[in-house]
Amino acid sequence: MEASRNRSLVGNNRALEMNHEDDDGEDVAAVAVEDVEVWDTLSNGFKRAQLFLDQNRDLIQRVNENHMSRIPDNVARNVGLINEINGNIFRVMEIYSDLSVDLAKNFDQRRRTAKNGDTTTTTTGSYGGKRSPCGS
Repeated sequence: MEASRNRSLVGNNRALEMNHEDDDGEDVAAVAVEDVEVWDTLSNGFKRAQLFLDQNRDLIQRVNENHMSRIPDNVARNVGLINEINGNIFRVMEIYSDLSVDLAKNFDQRRRTAKNGDTTTTTTGSYGGKRSPCGS
């Protein structure tokens, strides 16, 4: 299931990288490369977010174990664990926000490009791997 999900996120757009124009005169190869970049950006962002979500699952399990033990030291550790969970949630929100901004910029750029008849567009990611997947 995971392999098919990855395939659908990345897509088979690489097969479209042909050097010809479609009916509108748009360079299909340029669009296909942009599509691959967009899908790769989304896929990488979702993978980064999933790392934080997986880490939170483990942290929540530890919080529950500490709570159930009713040992004062364990319960006291929950404060730090809950703070870490909150930090991870913030990072996931940042990742999703960055993805949203990147996607909106890409669509806006394509809309303007199509309106102007220019077929030489490029995409840029605002985070492009600059943050570590599980670090600050």
